[in-house]
Amino acid sequence: MKLSGEALLGEREYGIDPLVCDYLAAEIKKLVKSKIETVIVLGGGNIFRGLAGEKQGMKRVTGEYLGMLATIMNSLALGSALTKIGVENRVQSAIDMPKVCEPYIRNRAVRHLEKGRVVIVGAGSGHPYFTTDTAAAIRACELECEVLLKATQADGVYDQDPAKFPKAKKFKKISYLKVINDGLAVMDATAITLCRDNHVPILVFKLAQAGNIFKAARGETIGTMISDD
Repeated sequence: MKLSGEALLGEREYGIDPLVCDYLAAEIKKLVKSKIETVIVLGGGNIFRGLAGEKQGMKRVTGEYLGMLATIMNSLALGSALTKIGVENRVQSAIDMPKVCEPYIRNRAVRHLEKGRVVIVGAGSGHPYFTTDTAAAIRACELECEVLLKATQADGVYDQDPAKFPKAKKFKKISYLKVINDGLAVMDATAITLCRDNHVPILVFKLAQAGNIFKAARGETIGTMISDD
């Protein structure tokens, strides 16, 4: 599951809202109780965006690394909220920082999942120029996940921005290729292409509605499914 950093903002303009972390932890606990193996990749936009730093004169690579560090902060906050309610979890990082969390190692992540632990992977892919959407796609492919859940503010994929165009059409199902060709703002093209090449379906759904994470993971009909034609 990919969660944006903005998801942790709550009513704040910046940073992490502990109440939102508690809400997300409670929703994720439902997955654990149903024995659904769960990997989470968090963004860092609530703290720092690499592209925003570049616009203000910062070197792109430096900004990207700062953004990766922001995702670690978010990952630790969510991990703490899960621990508080008795959900075993491990925070792993694509950038080695052994005093803070585990390094991301595929086999170790798989072992944690087998033991019923939630795995939270921070620091994106560990490389600049790749979004956390792409990082989520990479983890979904290499960990052989059944689906990549994309939790967003919208309740699915539309042909136009529903906030600007009231008559925008929502798709129940859509192909990877149409998302790319139509330039639909769901995930970046690299993430979509990676999932297409490895046949990992993407389910886009609304995060704010209680119970949606569980419904999405159970395969219930919500949001928009992006898959092969």
